[in-house]
Amino acid sequence: MTSDDARRAAALLKDQRESIDRLDAILIYTLGERFKHTQQVGLLKARYNLPPADPTREEAQIARLMDLAHRANLDPEFASKLLNFIIQEVIHHHEQHQK
Repeated sequence: MTSDDARRAAALLKDQRESIDRLDAILIYTLGERFKHTQQVGLLKARYNLPPADPTREEAQIARLMDLAHRANLDPEFASKLLNFIIQEVIHHHEQHQK
């Protein structure tokens, strides 16, 4: 590899990493917004004595988001693990509101 090739590769790598950094920030802020709304749902559930978990809603959400993951060419196993983790975290927050 020549020094020009190395410089080009370094520049391309830098561009890709900057894109990844921007996308990571979007993910974090998006999750933050999502959890603001799920916190409100948890407060409503606590106020009206509703159960913290809603298996019917969760099942529908997982199916919908798995379809989106498929269309986005995202590994379905990874998507499933991520979605289940998020749902369990939301349920945990809702249980905290119940206390």
